[in-house]
Amino acid sequence: MTKTGQIEINITGSKGNEKLSLTKYDIREIKEMLENVENLLFPTGKRDRPTISYRIEEGSIRHVFITTVQTIIGFNAILGQIHQDPDLDILDPKTAEAFENIHQAAVRNDYEFNIKTSLKNSHQLTINKETQFTKTDPIWADTEFYLYGRITNAGGKDKANIHISTEKMGTLLVKTPKSFLKQYRENILYKEAGIRASGKQDLISGDLDTSSLQFVELIEYEPAYDKEYLSGLRKKAKWVKSIDPDSWLAEIRGRDEA
Repeated sequence: MTKTGQIEINITGSKGNEKLSLTKYDIREIKEMLENVENLLFPTGKRDRPTISYRIEEGSIRHVFITTVQTIIGFNAILGQIHQDPDLDILDPKTAEAFENIHQAAVRNDYEFNIKTSLKNSHQLTINKETQFTKTDPIWADTEFYLYGRITNAGGKDKANIHISTEKMGTLLVKTPKSFLKQYRENILYKEAGIRASGKQDLISGDLDTSSLQFVELIEYEPAYDKEYLSGLRKKAKWVKSIDPDSWLAEIRGRDEA
């Protein structure tokens, strides 16, 4: 049986002239906290993450998240690092953004957040309006990306887009002209495909601004392993003595996909 542990986020403050309590805490704030915690723990690969269960208690507000001990240990290390040096540049962008969101809520509502785990001698991190995180502003450059995965949704009433589920980056939304979706005759839902898209990339970290993706072209993509084709490529490689067939084949097949 998988061992579990807890992450506790205690919020103190007030609403108007009254002390913060469950009856004064809006569901929108709960939703924001749930999203932030998922990004704190699993900034990438959410599809295969372990279960995170949840309860909310008085005190003034006490969020309790239960998940695997391994996850708790990793997050405890992050708390210790950020407590020692509040530099968010060392974190995954989604995790850094979650800490920034919590800080913005502290400033906006004059809340104080105390974050700790259930581990013995757990690190603790306090975030309030006086907290000073440091983070280098990204330098964005316009570029193009090739995204490969399964198309899970396409369309939209007002703003059309294609949802493509990728192995490394989760589901990405690509803004797509309605004219393309209207004229495309084949059903693209749940098919493996490639999308050429334009967007912005951080020149320092290499991170993609997922909100900037714009559709350029749909690429027919067949990820199946073609044994006869690859065997033929390997035989061709043997004709050149200076080339290692297996290394050459690996290079031809390519290894970098979104």
